[in-house]
Amino acid sequence: MKVAVLDIKGKDTGRKVDLSKDVFGIEPNEHAIYLDVKQYLAHQRQGNHKAKERAEITGSTRKIKKQKGTGTARAGSIKSPVFRGGGRIFGPRPRDYQQKLNKNVKRLARKSALTLKSKEKAITVVEDFNFEAPKTKDFVAFLASLGLENKKSLVVLSGSNNNIYLSSRNLERSEVVTSSELNTYKIVNAKSLVLTESALEGIESNLKK
Repeated sequence: MKVAVLDIKGKDTGRKVDLSKDVFGIEPNEHAIYLDVKQYLAHQRQGNHKAKERAEITGSTRKIKKQKGTGTARAGSIKSPVFRGGGRIFGPRPRDYQQKLNKNVKRLARKSALTLKSKEKAITVVEDFNFEAPKTKDFVAFLASLGLENKKSLVVLSGSNNNIYLSSRNLERSEVVTSSELNTYKIVNAKSLVLTESALEGIESNLKK
């Protein structure tokens, strides 16, 4: 599949690049995408939730009323979960949400997500560009030239670029990442992908392994 290369102003440069069938033209595996996205979201959880149980509550251990003759249920401690201020029954404890996923499955998921974006014609290739200084106004103009100012977009660069990153940081609907940071969740979450030529080469060389 050939895609036209645009410049920073959204104009056709007259050149085209061929998207690799091994990366952008495979049979999509939606279950692999599901597993990779689930792992990514699970790894965003800190797992430091904690509630005190009755053994951890500060309070008197004195028996608060006699065992029999009150007409109510037995109660041995003010720290009982049935009383206000008592411990919580089966409360959350710190835990690790890490999930294991094979590298081949993650690679398949990324290629499947890229293939779906390619079928949706949601991939734009632009020539490598840079800004003289960090300016959000310049980045907004760049998105507007591609018709993406009101769409959730993901701009993929070949390497870190501080000027471009800082220019996009305040925009809620746009994100800038490097080709090495690209993952399945970010691909699926974006409505449109904007790839620089060098980033495209890096993605293809990485996923063809």
